[in-house]
Amino acid sequence: MNRYPILLFISMMSSFPARAADLLEIYRQALAQDAVYASARATWQAGQEKLPQGRALLLPSVNLSGNTIYNDVNTQLRGPSVLQGGPRAFNTNGITISLTQPLFRKQNIDQYLEAKSQLAQNDAQLDVAAQDLILRVSQAYFDVLAAQDNVAFAAAQKAAIAEQLASAKRNFEVGTATITDTNDAQARYDLVVSQEIAAQNDLEVKKQALAQIIGSAPAALKLLATDLPLSLPEPNDMERWVGAAQANSPQIKAQEAALEFTKKEVDRNRGGHYPTVDLVGTYSNTAASGSATFGSGNGTGNDTTLKTIGIQLNLPLYQGGGQQSRVREAIANEEKTRHDLENTRRSVIYSTRQAFLGVTSGVAQVKALEQALVSNQSSLDSTKLGQEVGVRTGVDVLNAQQQLFSAKRDLAQARYNFILSQLRLKSAAGQLSEDDLAEVNRWLR
Repeated sequence: MNRYPILLFISMMSSFPARAADLLEIYRQALAQDAVYASARATWQAGQEKLPQGRALLLPSVNLSGNTIYNDVNTQLRGPSVLQGGPRAFNTNGITISLTQPLFRKQNIDQYLEAKSQLAQNDAQLDVAAQDLILRVSQAYFDVLAAQDNVAFAAAQKAAIAEQLASAKRNFEVGTATITDTNDAQARYDLVVSQEIAAQNDLEVKKQALAQIIGSAPAALKLLATDLPLSLPEPNDMERWVGAAQANSPQIKAQEAALEFTKKEVDRNRGGHYPTVDLVGTYSNTAASGSATFGSGNGTGNDTTLKTIGIQLNLPLYQGGGQQSRVREAIANEEKTRHDLENTRRSVIYSTRQAFLGVTSGVAQVKALEQALVSNQSSLDSTKLGQEVGVRTGVDVLNAQQQLFSAKRDLAQARYNFILSQLRLKSAAGQLSEDDLAEVNRWLR
């Protein structure tokens, strides 16, 4: 069998580029692999148990206890004229069932209400983690694309400067240019080589940042299309977005639930001064059996059954001042949480305004940089033509090339920033979801 066609086939297959992953695929990997989100999900699952734990404090508790005891008793009885007595050995076996049903325990009621506040807080915190995951994945994805752009731009700029350096050397050798052009081109070339190394290093760092989220670095990523749809926020009103953020932000909801929890915590600690009333009941059975009394040799035994039911009242009178201290501590924590809520609200408002301006200015910036790219390309073409006719120098060409590559890099970064600002705006308003990633995903090629 001829093996060379197989080797040729393997060689052709290995030359094909690896399949590029898109933003949605990366996000779904992150859902399964990101340790930060997995931790938040486990915290949420643990928090779900607070409600049944609080409810259990309002329900009856039943306990079963049992014992078996060996007794060895030696009794001496002194009479008027005769000394009587003797040893006695017997077993005592007992079983007790006790029931306690709280009728009024203010602390237990408040702790159950606290558990409901904790559930609301856990739900909001999980929502925060979910939206944060979308933002972190998007940021890491476009950071890798921007780093790839920087490597490509550095390589293209190095090739263009190398061409100018070779031309300057030839012109110097034939006497049509001075050594200044050669030295300047050489300096630019050495600088861009170092920039290319730094860009390659930055690309590896950005890939590792993405790998930290999804567990492994993808072979390739889909790129952003150049025909990016530029649209202003809908509605195009900053105050309406701020209002939506104050109403729907999961960060604010989580902090509001935390404040409600601390209020209930104050009530619960104050409840330590209240009396408690419980319905209590017991059933016990004790059986005793053993040797004869006072050495007579006759067996002895008895069974005792006890049944009780009643109302038990406990009233705390003095606890060393500890309960008052716990109340003061809870009041201080409530005040702290109130200020935390105000700080969170202000931060959300600031982030919303910042993201809104990022979208609106991003539209204008991308359009301006697209026009600047066209202008810089025309400037480079004109400068090259001027060099050919002797009215421009090699330094002028190098400057025009550098401006063109800077415009390309700035335009690419502006497009990524525009998309991220859109996602941050929706996140601030509590509206960010996988559907928004799907929309961005349609802009990838």
